Amino acid sequence: MKNRPEAVFRLTAPLKLAVARAAFTLLVAASIGLIALSRTDVPVLERVRMAVIDIVAPLLEAAAQPATALQRFSTEVRDLLALRQENQRLRAELERLQQWQEAAMRLEAENSSLRSSLNVSTPPAQRFVTAAVMADSGGAFARQMLISAGSAQGIVRGAVAMVADGLVGRVSEVGERTARVLLLTDLNSRLPVTIEGSRQPMILAGDNGPLPRLTYLSPDATQRISPGDRVVTSPHGGAVPPGLVIGTVVENGSRGILVRPAADWSTVEYVRVLDYGLRGILPESPQLTPTRGRRGG
Repeated sequence: MKNRPEAVFRLTAPLKLAVARAAFTLLVAASIGLIALSRTDVPVLERVRMAVIDIVAPLLEAAAQPATALQRFSTEVRDLLALRQENQRLRAELERLQQWQEAAMRLEAENSSLRSSLNVSTPPAQRFVTAAVMADSGGAFARQMLISAGSAQGIVRGAVAMVADGLVGRVSEVGERTARVLLLTDLNSRLPVTIEGSRQPMILAGDNGPLPRLTYLSPDATQRISPGDRVVTSPHGGAVPPGLVIGTVVENGSRGILVRPAADWSTVEYVRVLDYGLRGILPESPQLTPTRGRRGG
């Protein structure tokens, strides 16, 4: 009886070995077959593969819907939180703007009351015309430009010509369809100006060079001016309104107080001509004669 298991083992051992070898052989053959099938373009396999994909795709899409819905929900929650924060910020900004509006209205009412009590005349409203630069006479004895607007468009003598950077000059002659602008650097240009933040009157005088100079100011005022000070128009003489940007002081030395104009009219193509109704002591406008210069000449 004790030798019976050993006998059974000796009888079944060759069978197990044969089954194992056969299984190994089948697995190797199946692997080789699968590799061969994957390397070949068999229409049947392609149809089977596509059929499986068609069956599985809706299942995958259905399985992905909860995740997509959750992601969409989280995105909407973030957007709502962001909108809430933006709404709170806008409410706070609106409250600040309302406070500023109330302060401005109070100041406007107070200003109007003070003007009425002091009988202060309000400055005239400005009118403007935008005109193209047709030519400029950049010779040795003149710094002027011809613009494509005249009396027919409302241009009057004494109006100021400006660009975005600052004042260019004043209208010196007016025709029906054209006008001539005397630049700040022209030898005949004299303009009442002042240093920004100061009430000291002075005159900006051109000399046909690139840098006009400040004249007619006291020695004390001369010492207080330094490079970097900004020059603006002065209301003295009733020629121009106050506060228009002229340029910046670049030198205060032996050559005098030189100012670099803010506007570079060598590249100007259009100017805005503004009429503030200020004529000063200008005589009647002379008849405009054609210019000899050309743009850039």
